Amino acid sequence: MPRPPRPASAVAAMPAAVFSPVAHRLAEARGPVFPLHVGDTWMEPWSGARMESLSTQENPGMHRYCATQGIPQLLDPLVEKLRARNGLAAEPESVLVTGGATAGLAATIGAIADPGDEVLILAPFWPLIRGITRALRATPVEVPFYDRVDSAEAALEAVRQHVSERTVALYLSTPSNPTGRVIPEAWLSALAGLARDEDLWLLSDEVYEDYVYRGAHFSVGAVAPERTISVFSFSKAYGMAGNRVGYLTGPRAIVDEIHKMGVHSVYHAPTAGQVAARAALLGAGEWVRDACEAYRRAGEDAAGVLGLDAPEGSMFLFTHVGSVLDERGMQGLLEDCVDDGVLVAPGASSGAAYADWVRLCYSCAPPESVAEGVRRLARRLGRT
Repeated sequence: MPRPPRPASAVAAMPAAVFSPVAHRLAEARGPVFPLHVGDTWMEPWSGARMESLSTQENPGMHRYCATQGIPQLLDPLVEKLRARNGLAAEPESVLVTGGATAGLAATIGAIADPGDEVLILAPFWPLIRGITRALRATPVEVPFYDRVDSAEAALEAVRQHVSERTVALYLSTPSNPTGRVIPEAWLSALAGLARDEDLWLLSDEVYEDYVYRGAHFSVGAVAPERTISVFSFSKAYGMAGNRVGYLTGPRAIVDEIHKMGVHSVYHAPTAGQVAARAALLGAGEWVRDACEAYRRAGEDAAGVLGLDAPEGSMFLFTHVGSVLDERGMQGLLEDCVDDGVLVAPGASSGAAYADWVRLCYSCAPPESVAEGVRRLARRLGRT
């Protein structure tokens, strides 16, 4: 007899509210609200890349299906960008435009992992990557990393301890969401060597490459091109999260398989979003520089108020709050923060070892609003 209809167990086990389990209480809030829990930007995109700037007369077919790999007008400049800026040996056939970096990473894991295969995830991590891995029937293995290692040797040891016979890939993000750390080139080269020795794929999440405040961004695919899938995002780079356009590159053979996964899920990235993405890629350089400076100042100000080191990159701060948790635990602190009008993301969403941490985004609202939200959070945490 068939089993009764029910949700798939892997999906049923996923949390419904990843970024804040108390966000629904915002409707009860009195006074201003400071939504520091979601990684987005308060800035509108560059004027030439907004939807109102596009027309069907200049972009015929922008509301129809397009080539599932991506529109040629976007693919060609992406190849040039990946070669010149990232040092990657990209070819037109090895680049895939995706429905945001999220869809790109999901299609990648679906293409490389069989059920039960393990994906090592450097922690703390972008909250969705663990659920994506589980949804695709692979096993996420969390590797405490960004707050634990201080050298290339320590980085190697942290990862090596978790490699097993079922390991197929290592996921890393730099600049990091949520820690704001930038992984140095020497560490990335060492991790590439380990991946080569263990015959692993490297999933390199580089969506915050434009937002580095200290150090320098390095694409690990430049030293391990035969096994690296590098993933990028227009959402973060150009303030276009609602358009759902990202892109990836890697060895052509695996990109072909990822492409198949994409076709059988989202089919292709939104056509109009790709038209806007091309405009941003070619014309929004000054916008990105201005955004980077605004985020840097906001991040340094927030870190100073909270008594943290200034972020090296990305749009986030990650802080330990164990000393202020009472018998209600993290849920109680989150509820207290909502009473203050502040939303932050629980650290457990970024790794089981970080249940007494919280993440905040300092680019999600205008600087003066973020500053007020951070001051309220600091008072709640006893840091004023």
